[in-house]
Amino acid sequence: MHAKLVITPFILILLTSCLLSPVRSTPTPAIPAGTPAPSGSPTPSKSLVILELPGDMDQAESDRYQTLVYNLAQAGGLRYQVRNSLTPADLTFEGPALKVVIAFPPDPGLATLTASAPGVQFLAVGIPGLTPAANLSSIGASGIPIDQQAFLAGYIAGMVAPEWRTGILYQKETPGGDAAHAAFENGYHFYCGDCFNPYFSQPFSHGLYPIPVGIPIDAPERNYNGYADLLIRNFVKVAYVYPAIATPEVLSYLAQNKVLLVGQILPGEDVRPNWIASIQSDLISALQRIFPDLLAGHGGQIVPTPLFLTDVNPSLLSDAKLRLIQQVLDGLQNGSIGTGVTP
Repeated sequence: MHAKLVITPFILILLTSCLLSPVRSTPTPAIPAGTPAPSGSPTPSKSLVILELPGDMDQAESDRYQTLVYNLAQAGGLRYQVRNSLTPADLTFEGPALKVVIAFPPDPGLATLTASAPGVQFLAVGIPGLTPAANLSSIGASGIPIDQQAFLAGYIAGMVAPEWRTGILYQKETPGGDAAHAAFENGYHFYCGDCFNPYFSQPFSHGLYPIPVGIPIDAPERNYNGYADLLIRNFVKVAYVYPAIATPEVLSYLAQNKVLLVGQILPGEDVRPNWIASIQSDLISALQRIFPDLLAGHGGQIVPTPLFLTDVNPSLLSDAKLRLIQQVLDGLQNGSIGTGVTP
């Protein structure tokens, strides 16, 4: 006896419905932008900037540059490392995440490093004698622009000195010293023209201000005060001392004899009452300006050392005078004002 399969109308309708209905898949929800990848997925490393500093750098200076580069890295979304040395193997280890290397003197071997990592932008700060490369930029390779510093010092001296009684103590018969002498006088005359009035007393041994006093390159430091006496005897009231001979002793001696001073570095608190202003290199602002270019891959730049005024004595330089000085400094640095000498 065989069993018979009986298909009722209801079952037939149900089977037909199942066969004809399309199969629907559940859509995968979109992952919002910025959602971290699952723990099992590889996460690309953040880009990296390395600051290479010598281990014996002055601690306060080292801290300034570390803070600056750390802040630049944070603003650009980069990781940051500071090291005291670098090798091609270090660069290889970091791989494509490494974007920028900033190096200070002494030269860590940038010729080799730039060749070994052509995709990395290198910035040399204050390192002379480098061979140009598409991925190597430099700031201040030729040192402080002494002609611009001396020109601005002459301008400030003419502005501050009573009866324009100014002078310069410089190292004679040296390229830098002779350039500083000429630039100082040009800056002085840029402020006041001939600066001559027949009713003003003039130096009896020279003729007109400013008074230049050149120190031979082989003169011992103990004799510097004797050369400074030539400024004092000629009633100089404001002097600029060339950095190579600006010892604390000679600056203190001039200050003790009531000479006001403008120079590169304030030597000590005992001189501060007679110190008008310091004219120093501004590597920090130069680094801030070039950093976005380095991140964008624009290398091969050569940036001269910019200057800025610090240690300003407000009793000697008013806000109005500072505005005039800044205009001249801007002109020197953008090329609209020339020093008249080749440094």
